[in-house]
Amino acid sequence: MADDQIELLLTSVRDVLGEVVIGAYLHGSAVLGGLRPRSDLDVMVVATRPTAHAEKQRLVSRLLAVSLRPRPVELTIVVQNEIRPWRYPPRMDFQYGEWWRSEFERGEVEPWTSATNPDLAPLVRMVLLSDTPLLGPAPSDLFEPVPRRDFVQALAHGVDELLTTLESDTCNVVLTLARIWCGVVTDQVHSKDGAAEWVLPRLPPEHRPILARARAIYVDDEEDGWDDLRLEACAYAEHVAAKIDRLPGVHSAS
Repeated sequence: MADDQIELLLTSVRDVLGEVVIGAYLHGSAVLGGLRPRSDLDVMVVATRPTAHAEKQRLVSRLLAVSLRPRPVELTIVVQNEIRPWRYPPRMDFQYGEWWRSEFERGEVEPWTSATNPDLAPLVRMVLLSDTPLLGPAPSDLFEPVPRRDFVQALAHGVDELLTTLESDTCNVVLTLARIWCGVVTDQVHSKDGAAEWVLPRLPPEHRPILARARAIYVDDEEDGWDDLRLEACAYAEHVAAKIDRLPGVHSAS
């Protein structure tokens, strides 16, 4: 089923952009430990030039139909000369994600506030680590390694914003905080459940049930309910955010 959806995604990109596409690369859960019931299909595309407004409109129309059937799709497009040679913060040309579905359905094709996107740094690391071209050359032919300083800065910069979505997106925030902590310490990209396994024994006993619950929701597709654990989830998030803030390299990278 995932292969069919990936092929529909690639067909959409090729139909809209044609020879502008140099390469397309699968990353994320699909290649970092396997797809889970709630995993996205993550694809990064490298193009020779920026996509035009009309092309973005056509892409959005196609992607709205492809995503959630059955999995959410995350598609990121970068322009070749914006990512090689590498510089930070990197710039993206286009990104489709389900968190912007309502904006896309209203006709917006660039709902982001800035083309510079620090989150591309860990995405590029994942693309290189995954080494899974869907079309085009090996990712190492198009992407340069992301320096640790930029990787750490990208992970750490979003913690405060992430905390603002704890109530509305509890499971994802709990797991992403663990992933940031694990990533900064190990200088590696891990799957959400892999990062949770790394973090669990490093938590005080009172915070472990929150991360264990989030991992079970993600891995086993358990019911996602947090109404009876709001205070505990907040305490966990505050603890992990403080832990990240004190890690070596976090402030020297900013």
